[in-house]
Amino acid sequence: MNQSPELLRRLLRAKDRMDRASHEEWPVARLAEVSAVSPAHFARSFKQAFGLPPHRYLLSRRIERAVAMLRDTDLPVTEIAAQTGWSSLGTFGRIFRDITGDSPGNVRERERAAQASSAGVPECHARGAQRPDLKIAVLEKRRREAVANVDPT
Repeated sequence: MNQSPELLRRLLRAKDRMDRASHEEWPVARLAEVSAVSPAHFARSFKQAFGLPPHRYLLSRRIERAVAMLRDTDLPVTEIAAQTGWSSLGTFGRIFRDITGDSPGNVRERERAAQASSAGVPECHARGAQRPDLKIAVLEKRRREAVANVDPT
């Protein structure tokens, strides 16, 4: 199912609002209003266009911002949780661990250690080294398809 360019523009408008103010509450009804579509249509279309439901996208944006704040500031975890839109420290910690696989304190230590070890390396190069090598992934996929086509068992 292909989405119209107009609908995609409307969805991007809502996504941009979430990106700009991820600390705010963004229920589907509010996002649908920004996009000028019904809440059910918005939820379905957003997931189809971006691969994630709106709520999960918002959670991931909040966690990305929290990781950056853990790395770049000395604020306590409770303050970071509040500034990134969490009303409960327990919920923040649970979802943070679900998404990152580690606690906020451990992520802070790891990010700062990585930052210290890469001193003198331009940030663009350090970030580039952390990205997955998509050429290898594509070649691996093609290799597996070729093996599957040759061996019909």
